[in-house]
Amino acid sequence: MRDNALMLLWAGGGLLAVVALTVLYDLLQKRHAILRNFPLIGHFRYWLEALGPELRQYIVTANDEERPFSRDERRWVYASAKQENNYFGFGTDNDLERSSNYLILKHSAFPLTAPRQGDADYDPAHAVPCVKRMGAARGRQHAFRPASIVNISGMSFGSLSAAAVEALNRGAALCGCLHNTGEGGVAPYHLHGGELIWQIGTGYFGCRRADGSFDRERLVDTVESTAVRALEIKLSQGAKPGLGGVLPAAKITREIARIRGIDRGRDCISPAAHSTFSNVDSMLDFVEDLALATGVPVGIKSAVGEESFWIELADAMVDGQRGVDFITIDGGEGGTGAGPRAFTDHVALPFKVGFARVYKIFAQRDLTERIVFIGSGKLGFPEVGLLALAMGCDLINVGREAMMAVGCIQAQRCHTGHCPTGVATQNRWLMHGLEPTSKAVRLANYVTVLRKELLQLARACGVDHPSKVGLERFEILDAELGSRPASEVFGYRPTRAAPEPGDPDRGIVTVRLRAQ
Repeated sequence: MRDNALMLLWAGGGLLAVVALTVLYDLLQKRHAILRNFPLIGHFRYWLEALGPELRQYIVTANDEERPFSRDERRWVYASAKQENNYFGFGTDNDLERSSNYLILKHSAFPLTAPRQGDADYDPAHAVPCVKRMGAARGRQHAFRPASIVNISGMSFGSLSAAAVEALNRGAALCGCLHNTGEGGVAPYHLHGGELIWQIGTGYFGCRRADGSFDRERLVDTVESTAVRALEIKLSQGAKPGLGGVLPAAKITREIARIRGIDRGRDCISPAAHSTFSNVDSMLDFVEDLALATGVPVGIKSAVGEESFWIELADAMVDGQRGVDFITIDGGEGGTGAGPRAFTDHVALPFKVGFARVYKIFAQRDLTERIVFIGSGKLGFPEVGLLALAMGCDLINVGREAMMAVGCIQAQRCHTGHCPTGVATQNRWLMHGLEPTSKAVRLANYVTVLRKELLQLARACGVDHPSKVGLERFEILDAELGSRPASEVFGYRPTRAAPEPGDPDRGIVTVRLRAQ
C-alpha cells in the first residue's frame, strides 16, 4: 500500500510539474496572444481547431452539407467498396422543392429489364466498354478500346503512398479499368497488373534528364517495358490550374526523389508550363512525335480557363494532319493534393460548365467522333457520371472517390503528410495501416458497383449502354419549383444537320448519336 501511495504521489507531482512548466512557457512565449493571456486553457482552442473537421464530419453537419463530399456520398462509396448494403431508407432527405441546380433523371415508361444470373448476357463484373477505340481515328499502331468507362484518375506516387498506389493498381487489374499514374512517373507500385495511362507533366518526372528537360529515349524505354496503354500530356489540373504540381518536402522520400530525379529537402514544384512546347502548333508536333515513337494513343489533360486555346486546337485538327487522340477535362472542383486556396477555390471552371464549352467547340467542327473525351471532377457517383456521359464524355475518371474506396476518410490532411489512413502520406507508420491486397478488392468493388448503377440508370431510360442516354433525359430544378432541361442549360439540342455560317443557332451544340 505504501509503495502504491508513493507511486501516486510521484505521478501527481510529475503531472503538476508538467502543468506548471506549460503555464510558465505560455506566459513567456510571444507567438500566441491567446496562450499568453490564457495559459494552459488556451491550448483547448488550438486542439478544437485541429479537431474541427473531424468533429463537424461526424457530429455537427447534416448528411448533405459537408464538402467536398457529403456524409451520404462517403457512405455510398464505403458501402459499395465493402460490398455492404448501399441503399438508403425512408425516401430522400433532400429538399427537392428548395434545392438549386438539383439534377433529375427522367426515366422511361418502358425501361429495359436487367439480365439475371443464368441469362446468356449476364455479366457479374458489369463490364461496360468505351464506345470508341482510343487512337483509331488517327491510326495509332496500338489503338485500343478501353474495357471500362470508369477509370482511375491521375494521382502520383508521392502525393499518394506506395501502399495506396499499389492498391489502386491491383484493384484496376481486378476490375479491368485503366490506372492513370499522375505526373510523378511510373513507379514499381504501378506494376501490379493494372494497365496504365502515363501522365507526362511539366516536370517530366520519369522521363527527364538531369537538367529537367524531356528525355524521349527514356520515355520510349518505359513504355516498351511496362503496361502503358496511352500517354497523357498534363497542361493543368483542377486543384491548381496554371501553377504546376506541388509535392511538399515532407512527403519526398529517397525513393520518390530517385524516381522523379529531384533533390530532397525542399518542395517539388513543377513548372507552370512545358519547356518542350509553347503553343498549339508545337504541342501537336510533340503529340505526333510521341505517338510515332511509341505507337500508343496520346492525349492532353487540362482544366478549362481561356477558350482561345481550345478554338485554336480544334481549328488545327480540322485538316486531319495532326491531332490528339483523347482530351481529359478536369473540373475546377477536382484535386487530391496540395494547392493554394485561391487556386483551388477560384481558378478554372467547374466541370459541367468547362466541359460543355470545350465540347461545343469541337462539335461545331465535326471533330467529336475523332476524339475520346474523358471527364474528371467529382464524377464518381452514378447520377453525375451519367450526366457527364450524356454531355459527351466517353470515359469518366475517379480520383478522391477511389481514395475513399481504399480507406480515405476525408480528413483533409493530404498536404501535411499526416494522412491518418495511410493513403496520402509517406509516413511508414501511417502507411502500415493500409494493406494493399485487401484494399485492392475494395477499389474493384467500388468501380464495379459504379458501373452497375450506371447501367441500371441507363436501362431505366430504356437503353442498354450509359453512353446512349441523351442529355434530354436530364432536368435541373431551381429553388422556386421551376426547372430547365439540361440540354437548354448547357446549350445542347437534339441531333440535326450542322448549322450553317450565319445561323443564329450556330453556337448551340447538337447532341451526338451514340452507337455501340
